[in-house]
Amino acid sequence: MPAEIRLFKCLSDNYGVLIHDSASGATAAIDAPEAAPVEAALRAAGWTLTDILVTHHHADHTGGIRALKDKHKCRVVAPAAEAARIPAVDQTVGEGDKVSVGRLAAHVLETPGHTLGHIAYWFHREEIVFVGDTLFSIGCGRVIEGTPEMMWDSLCKLRDLPEATKIYCGHEYTLANIKFAQTVEPDNKALAARAVQAKQQIEAGGFTIPVTIGEEKNENPFLHADIPEVAAGIGMAGKSAAQVFAEIRARKNRF
Repeated sequence: MPAEIRLFKCLSDNYGVLIHDSASGATAAIDAPEAAPVEAALRAAGWTLTDILVTHHHADHTGGIRALKDKHKCRVVAPAAEAARIPAVDQTVGEGDKVSVGRLAAHVLETPGHTLGHIAYWFHREEIVFVGDTLFSIGCGRVIEGTPEMMWDSLCKLRDLPEATKIYCGHEYTLANIKFAQTVEPDNKALAARAVQAKQQIEAGGFTIPVTIGEEKNENPFLHADIPEVAAGIGMAGKSAAQVFAEIRARKNRF
């Protein structure tokens, strides 16, 4: 049986996600922005929380951990480099480690930049990756603790995953991201089509994720910093990909 996913809103613009292994009954929350929406999603699905897989230490991803842990006695898995800043951690992981949720298995990918210890969980067989705040639909996270070079390397690591891999990110920013992206790549036809699709999804009360790695490779300018035409279009011809990325990210910060 494939993994089952429940996607729901938390806080003002966070996504909450549950992944469930029907064979074993195990259920993991990816991060825990706040407890109540996670509890509501569990009740609606009839699932029991067994794990919380944490991507990074920011409070809007960890605020619900303590209450959920106290109630469900679930295992909390967190990045080793940030465990001291995350509540109730049971297991720490880093690059190359594997995490099981019942019969589902995730590869841990270190994706620093937004925070220094940020990680992603890649469920290879299920073609799903939980990327936290490293990669967004048509965007990427702010470079808060790391460097642009670090963030660019992390984005390339995610970009190199199989194109059919479905991305679940930490926030609903797609429409705002598209508006900015079109200032970088105004002639990108795939991006224009995505703008129409995302507007329809939001107006219908839906979500703009998951999206695939393949779609992001075509439409997300933050993944295009090594394309000469994109560099030239922002006046960065001949610069390194990391320098081009840094300029695109700086423009987004001011947008």
